[in-house]
Amino acid sequence: MSPDTINEPGVDVTSRSNADLTARSLKAVWHPCTQMKAHEAFPLVPIVAGEGVWLIDADGHRYIDAVSSWWVNLFGHREPRISAAVRDQLDRLEHVILAGFTHEPVVQLSERLSALTGGALGHAFYASDGASATEIALKMSAHFWHNQGRPGKNRFIALEGGYHGETLGALGVTDVPIFRTAYEALLRPAATLPSPDSRRAARGEKAIDVAIDAATALERYLERHASETAAIIFEPLIQCAGGMAMHGPEYLRRVRALCDRFDVHFIADEIAVGFGRTGTLFAHEQAGIRPDFLCLSKGITGGYLPLSVVLTTDAVFDAFYDHDIARAFLHSHSYTGNPLACAAALAVLEIFEQDNVIETNRDKAARFDRIAAPLGADPRVRHARRTGMVWAFDVPDAPIGFPRTFAEVARREGALLRPIGNTVYLMPPYVMDDETWERVVRAAQRALDASFA
Repeated sequence: MSPDTINEPGVDVTSRSNADLTARSLKAVWHPCTQMKAHEAFPLVPIVAGEGVWLIDADGHRYIDAVSSWWVNLFGHREPRISAAVRDQLDRLEHVILAGFTHEPVVQLSERLSALTGGALGHAFYASDGASATEIALKMSAHFWHNQGRPGKNRFIALEGGYHGETLGALGVTDVPIFRTAYEALLRPAATLPSPDSRRAARGEKAIDVAIDAATALERYLERHASETAAIIFEPLIQCAGGMAMHGPEYLRRVRALCDRFDVHFIADEIAVGFGRTGTLFAHEQAGIRPDFLCLSKGITGGYLPLSVVLTTDAVFDAFYDHDIARAFLHSHSYTGNPLACAAALAVLEIFEQDNVIETNRDKAARFDRIAAPLGADPRVRHARRTGMVWAFDVPDAPIGFPRTFAEVARREGALLRPIGNTVYLMPPYVMDDETWERVVRAAQRALDASFA
């Protein structure tokens, strides 16, 4: 099967060619998370349009966006309600400094996000990307303890395989060597403790045993180091960039209890796993707990505009509320709380309500499980797993070059899939239908076959 071609009204795919855009991009653009020399053999894919779950290149080929364009797209490309909200806001106000000023979209969004946490997280601090949200939460936690007269509480705990972004503070709590090794001399590393990754269960063990062991390791560490520890940060339920490592909610409950006992902040990095990816709006809800800091980004605008936010408690906010400017949180970004991005985020929250997204996704995920079952049963596959609307499996004996080969074959089959090492994952927009999902699964199967051919 080759990618379909289209001639869709209003989509101009004739004025530029794939070859032209590729050549120009390689000459002028330094692409992210990429060894640019690899594009000598594996060409870029120049996208000129999107529609629903489809991406359309300059030559008219279509590709199913099975990874939600780096996990940001929730409701498909060019979703009419989000587009309309952004256009409406564009006619009112495109941007204003948020220091000393405010505007309706950022106030509404902050109120609605707080309400979605039952008011437990009553204050919102905005930035433009996930790594910046991580930086904010880390700085805010350490500064809180400083303002409380406990400046020695300035170290952090992270988990093995955790990923929190690629700015320096975020890399300090990231445990994915390929991202951080070159910058070790610049970093202030966190204490790295065992992950509750369910794949670590030995013969005769259950996933919950791994979670309990990981929580016990945290307890033992805090018994010795709580006085110097500001916070623990991790990705609830799915450690995404670390290979889609999944764990159950019991670990979250135990971490919350330990943080309360030892007076340590709990930072929930839901940048990738928030907004329904795990089966609830926020992943931590499945444990019946609330963190002290909640980092959100990616799906918050449905993939339309850059936005991130850190939600935190009144107690944290109150520690900064003072006449002394030095006690204020003096952190800023030029586009903090951008009105266009906030309008897109408000439209996303409306869609969750209007379309009953969480319940609909539960039914859809069950159907998708049945369709994807042959992949999980493949003898070359291990640890087939799903949490919410994220599917993953490992290919432990994959040939050298597997990620690139798999991605290239899947693309030729009309699907955008990007393995993380030897882990293949599928994270579709929520509007994927059964027929299109079948095409994704077929593309993944053929890519797997071709990788071993």
